[in-house]
Amino acid sequence: MGATATQILQAAEALKNARRAIAFTGAGISVESGIPPFRGPNGIWSKYDPQVLELDYFFAHPKEAWAVIKEIFYSFFGQAKPNPAHYACARLENAGFLAGVITQNIDGLHQAAGSKRVIEYHGTSRTLTCTECGAKIAATPDLLEELPPKCPKCGGLLKPDFVFFGEAIPQKAQEESWAETRLADVWLVVGTTGEIYPASLLPIAAKENGATIIEVNIRPSNYTHTITDIFLQGKASEMCEALARAVLMGN
Repeated sequence: MGATATQILQAAEALKNARRAIAFTGAGISVESGIPPFRGPNGIWSKYDPQVLELDYFFAHPKEAWAVIKEIFYSFFGQAKPNPAHYACARLENAGFLAGVITQNIDGLHQAAGSKRVIEYHGTSRTLTCTECGAKIAATPDLLEELPPKCPKCGGLLKPDFVFFGEAIPQKAQEESWAETRLADVWLVVGTTGEIYPASLLPIAAKENGATIIEVNIRPSNYTHTITDIFLQGKASEMCEALARAVLMGN
């Protein structure tokens, strides 16, 4: 069963009447760009061992960890392009109906689609940090030719700027995201099941502060029957595109 035209119009009205709206996105928004989710039967962790993203393993076995990291996050993810859902979020933001996007994804597709304010809750794969001198380096293909990649400044081990298991959420992203739970009165939740802690707490906190929750997902999530006000069931690209059209009509 998919979302009805009435539900899409309801969601559009909520966005149009919002004092401040924010999008909150997860792996499901990027699936149609060819990026599989991490969990589930066809997820990345069904094919690879998640220990490659454990900090202790990374420092003990940097070459082995980097071989898998490069394959997943650079060779494979690097081919991905934004899909209509990413473009819909960017159009809504650029027209003033979204204050930005909080994303759990590290793929940079929101920025590629034209979103201006993207809070990367789990960091990004687009830059690397030297574990010795702290230099921040763009993750270019030539830098990743030799594994593990070495810092061009000091020769130290480079680590991707996304959150590993056992690593804290970046402080600025954490602060900005939690601020939105108090500021935004409408949350557009797209492609996230609400299973990844602590990110999963954000829409719940927003709801507790009185926000309206619009959810876009192919199937019901942990949010659907607990905090969601309007459930747009269907593909992220189709639902976000339809929602953006309904909001921007006449604007």
